[in-house]
Amino acid sequence: MPASKKTASKKAAAPKKEAAAPAPAAAAPAAPKAAEPAVSAALVKELRDKTGAPMMACKTILAEVGGDMEKAITELRKRDAKVAEKKAGREAKEGVVASYIHMEGRIGVLIEVNCETDFVAKNSQFRDFVRELTLHIAAASPLFVRREEVPAALIEKEQEIFAEQMKGKPAAAMAKILEGKLNKYYSTVCLLEQGFIKDPDQTIEQLLKKKIAELGENLVVRRFTRYALGEEA
Repeated sequence: MPASKKTASKKAAAPKKEAAAPAPAAAAPAAPKAAEPAVSAALVKELRDKTGAPMMACKTILAEVGGDMEKAITELRKRDAKVAEKKAGREAKEGVVASYIHMEGRIGVLIEVNCETDFVAKNSQFRDFVRELTLHIAAASPLFVRREEVPAALIEKEQEIFAEQMKGKPAAAMAKILEGKLNKYYSTVCLLEQGFIKDPDQTIEQLLKKKIAELGENLVVRRFTRYALGEEA
């Protein structure tokens, strides 16, 4: 067989080489994380001044809500409420009985506020909070700590007054109106539901929850008495 035919025969018999697999495509670069909105130091300070929350907490909240001050305040209050709810069942037998005399002896306040430990009872933040409560009570004249303490006879009397005021209103609307009027009444006579005299947009209960979150202990406003010269008991 001629050499040329042998060579051709060998080439024909040789197995074909498989085509090389294509190189894998390069992985797409990860998308960069969206940068958090810049929060100015002035905005952080404003939130700190309004709420008393730690600076880093203020900065974090403001970044989360895009710098919206009202949303940041609401979010901080929600977080304080969650912390307070978790600690609400803890026993609070320590604390302090504090007094305040105002207007050269014309108004006096006694209050008992409880905490869990003697350590917090001696804490300056706790003492300052109790002092703020005595000042508020002297100015705002609450009658009870919480709505559960309002006597049933007093609530019935208020309901009678409201019912008289609502004569002629549609029956379907009366229940809702009555509820609103009672809530308004409670916010006048109950300490925890009153707007704080130094910040009326914040109730005393919200202020209490904020202090619970700050101090890490359950705090309870146990009782108070307010005296005014010449008033009947």
